[in-house]
Amino acid sequence: STDGGRNLSLDSILMGLPMSDPTAWATAMNNLGMAPMGMTGQPLLPDFDPALGMMTGIPPINPMMPGLGIVPPPIPPDMPAVKEIIHCKSCTLFPPNPHLPPPATRERPPGCKTVFVGGLPENGTEQIIMEVFEQCGEIIAIRKSKKNFCHIRFAEEFMVDKALYLSGYRIRLGSSTDKKDTGRLHVDFAQARDDLYEWECKQRMLAREERHRRRLAEERFRPPSPPPVVHYSDHECSVVAEKLKDDTKFSEAIQTLLTWIERGEVNRRTANNFYSMIQSANSHIRRLVNEKAAHEKEMEEAKEKFKLALSGILVQFEQIVAVYHSASKQKAWDHFTKAQRKNISVWCKQAEEIRNIHNDELMGIRREEEMEMSDEEIEDPSEMKETEESALVSQVEALKEENDSLRWQLDAYRNEVELLKQEQGKASRDEDTTKEQQMKLLQQALQGMQKHLLKVQEEYKKREAELEKVKEDKLKIETLLENLKEQESSTSRVCACSQEKECPVEKTLSNSPVKSEREVLLVGIISTFLHVHPFGASIEYICSYLQRLDSKICTAEVEVLMTRLQNTFRQELSGVGASLEKRWKFCGFDGLKMT
Repeated sequence: STDGGRNLSLDSILMGLPMSDPTAWATAMNNLGMAPMGMTGQPLLPDFDPALGMMTGIPPINPMMPGLGIVPPPIPPDMPAVKEIIHCKSCTLFPPNPHLPPPATRERPPGCKTVFVGGLPENGTEQIIMEVFEQCGEIIAIRKSKKNFCHIRFAEEFMVDKALYLSGYRIRLGSSTDKKDTGRLHVDFAQARDDLYEWECKQRMLAREERHRRRLAEERFRPPSPPPVVHYSDHECSVVAEKLKDDTKFSEAIQTLLTWIERGEVNRRTANNFYSMIQSANSHIRRLVNEKAAHEKEMEEAKEKFKLALSGILVQFEQIVAVYHSASKQKAWDHFTKAQRKNISVWCKQAEEIRNIHNDELMGIRREEEMEMSDEEIEDPSEMKETEESALVSQVEALKEENDSLRWQLDAYRNEVELLKQEQGKASRDEDTTKEQQMKLLQQALQGMQKHLLKVQEEYKKREAELEKVKEDKLKIETLLENLKEQESSTSRVCACSQEKECPVEKTLSNSPVKSEREVLLVGIISTFLHVHPFGASIEYICSYLQRLDSKICTAEVEVLMTRLQNTFRQELSGVGASLEKRWKFCGFDGLKMT
């Protein structure tokens, strides 16, 4: 209704707008593949055939179609659109070169009804702009700049697509060729706040309509609310009592009875009525029990039928499997082809699997029956149950009374406990502070003890290392002493051999390289030291070890002594270049063989 009114008002407005050259406009719209329409929506050419337009292959578009805000599909490059000259009253529009690419446009803003028009002649006025662009549709406003551009706002979105068609046209005012009277139109989308606001309003309206439709659909599928429960009266009470006796209306009546009791309709006057209704509800229990027993009987019969049918199916499966097994024996098997043998073996496996599944199912049913039978044997008879129920009811009542008395006692105990907790809380806070202080002191003492223990452990390790070194030195000294004793015993033996040879012995001693007992000790100590170092040692290293025993020993004396004993000590060079080092080695065992 609103759309129709809008169209009528638009037609009435546009009827008064002059169209300078309807033929040129119709030709231009024909080139676009659109049916030539006037500003009022009337066809300019009644016998127009869209199939004969220049833009073949594009479906005809109705420019007055509401909501034509979508950019039309691009024109194929191998199909140039031929634009023709458009004559207006005060100006003429010349089409651009058809071989040039189409003019570039920005991305279309949502709800765009405003266009930017650039390249206007300097002498162009609002009347000329109105005359050119009013053929595209109703113009709401024109904002012209002092420079050669303006903004035009149309009434509908589809009119913007018509205005974009004029982009690239050259405009000339009258017949003048002056630069101020000519220009090249550039039409593009413009972003306007009014357009965006109207589009957002339209989107909100559509969203509201969608929500309304969704709500209606949800309400259509929503289950109906239950009818309201009537108020209690004697008449309604008699109606509900009758309904309670009817199986079909029992659920509705019992709900009404429950609501009345919860509302507090029971009093001295209505107590008998309610008791009779409760009694009829209790009698409905027997009907329900009988109905359940009938259903159980039907279920048992159905189970028996199913079991019989399943056992019959299993018998047939056994027969089919027996056929497959007999066919797979050699008498018959050799006469079948490979394909037939393959199919028979596959069918045999499938039949055996299905037979096993059905057999398991039947065995499960039999096990369930056996379990049910054992449960029934365990159950007590019904008479014992009734006596137990009556005893339980009396016990429940007694327990309820005890429960009430205990509840009051419990509340009293809770109050006492809360008071005690409050008193203990105050005392515990003071104790907690003292405990925290004691804990801190203990922690500090523990940390000090740990540090002291670590120091003691380090000292103990150092002492152990020193002890090991002393033990090693002691062992070395003992070995040296043993060697010296052996040497002394050997010398004493030589002296005791014969007194006659004393002179030659003295000569040999005077000629020997070792001249004193001190040098003998040094030789023994050095030999044991080098025996421990099989790769040799420098003279500085040897002297540093000897100076621990006697600080008066000098390096030159030791080196002279070792050079004299060539069969006991040997000097070697080790290393290369700057790292060249002289090392002394013990060679007494080899020298003993040579001497």
